[in-house]
Amino acid sequence: MPVLPGAEPFSVDGSSDIGVLLCHGFTGSPQSLRPWGDHLASEGFTVRCPLLPGHGTHWRDMNRTGWPDWYARVSESFTELSARCTSTFVFGLSMGGTLALRLAQLHGPAVSGISVVNPSVTTLRRDAALTPLLALVVPSFPGIASDIAKPGAVELAYDRVPLRAFVSLRQFWKLVRHDLPLVTQPLQVYRSAADHVVEPENTRIVLSSVGSTDTAEIMLPNSFHVATLDNDAGTIFTGSVEFCRRIHAARVGEPA
Repeated sequence: MPVLPGAEPFSVDGSSDIGVLLCHGFTGSPQSLRPWGDHLASEGFTVRCPLLPGHGTHWRDMNRTGWPDWYARVSESFTELSARCTSTFVFGLSMGGTLALRLAQLHGPAVSGISVVNPSVTTLRRDAALTPLLALVVPSFPGIASDIAKPGAVELAYDRVPLRAFVSLRQFWKLVRHDLPLVTQPLQVYRSAADHVVEPENTRIVLSSVGSTDTAEIMLPNSFHVATLDNDAGTIFTGSVEFCRRIHAARVGEPA
């Protein structure tokens, strides 16, 4: 199926010093990260934001894909970007944060740092345990898109949750949780005070389990789940730029 207008992947070639790979969330699209990517590009960074397989078309397409497909796409983009840039960072929203953590686990020091917004590694919803059975007979559940406090802001994402794809996401969460001690890179986590999609327990698990010594949790008091399109987006944008410049300076031995 054709890609929905606005859901297209985007790429900006800037300096070879700092590159940033942006990973969008489950059922979402690069649209949710476009303002973040534009800000990073305005700072001279090289930016990549791929469209994950099964996303940006119709929710039924997602049920034909799973986490290995989504991870393969971001890993391919990371390999291209890291060959181009001296310091390569991975940023992600929600499941994009899960993908960022997996890239850090498998690519090691090639990942210079990680900045994630409301990352997901589990869910406390009791009905989630039933989804492997439900997925055999029910193709989808009501969607989770546009959890945004800012009036008029809309996320371009599916209005349904594809259950087979969600079962695969739960398998991915389990794998990433198990390997969190392998994450040793600098890490900043942005967490919305009110998130109706990802529970606070997710951030607690990440920060208490990673092997990183350089970590920070930044609260977003006026945003819901899709904080990159919400009231506190500016905090994310400026904070992540400062994070990149600090880490890059330390890696190349220059003043921050």
